[in-house]
Amino acid sequence: MSDILTSVSQGVGTITLNRPDRRNALSPAMVDGLSQALTDMEADSAVGAVLLTGAGGAFCSGGDVQEFEARGGEGGSGDTVDKETEQQQLQRQLATVGRLYRFPKPVVAALPGAVAGAGMGFALAADLRIGSPRTLFATAFAGVGLGGDFGVAWLLHQLVGPAKARELMFLSPRVRGEECLQLGLVNTLVEEDQLNDRAVEIATQLAHGPSAALAAMKQNLLQAPHSTLEDAMGPEVARHKETGLTQDHKNAVSAFVQKQTPTFSPGWHEGASS
Repeated sequence: MSDILTSVSQGVGTITLNRPDRRNALSPAMVDGLSQALTDMEADSAVGAVLLTGAGGAFCSGGDVQEFEARGGEGGSGDTVDKETEQQQLQRQLATVGRLYRFPKPVVAALPGAVAGAGMGFALAADLRIGSPRTLFATAFAGVGLGGDFGVAWLLHQLVGPAKARELMFLSPRVRGEECLQLGLVNTLVEEDQLNDRAVEIATQLAHGPSAALAAMKQNLLQAPHSTLEDAMGPEVARHKETGLTQDHKNAVSAFVQKQTPTFSPGWHEGASS
């Protein structure tokens, strides 16, 4: 059974983390498979948005502790860290969490249950996160004596601020449903039996939206934490004017004047899946 499942429908590329017997704990095959799936979906003209989820009632429980034990610990069985292995691990994380965070198409994460450790990196790198009362976040690194990776500390700092990020990293509380919504760890909370449908609905809305405008918005938001207001406004204006040349903008303006609902030309093409 593949550790990653993929499908494409109505402009939405779905990626499912698929180790349900291990609550979708990471494996090398899963990480490499996710990297390849993102590469494929970025290039696929049938994909306008990505939906990332997990099989079997969990999203991702993080690193596989049983595998840690089998190889003598996360640092290896020796007294020093093998630098080649460290670099390989970094490249895998950049190709997954780093890729998700900067992905040029909108990414929605549906979180059916546990989101722990490295799995938080996948979830927090998405543009939007949909949860249910069963959704549970836990950094979990402290409990196994690890400092944390997959960008979790950085992403938490961006989302919840430095004080709360320290609390979540150091104390590793279990954050559930409503509290996840209050902290901004999820954007929307729905009943468990509505989770997949709502996530698909949002991803489909994005896939059928103004693709150039959404891409420009994402670039503006990615640049914001690293710029002053004045430095950010130059590229923002340039992207704003560029989207003003698109047919989507012109059609939407016409629809607004005529008091009609705009229809956009999505950046994906039915039947073009590679």
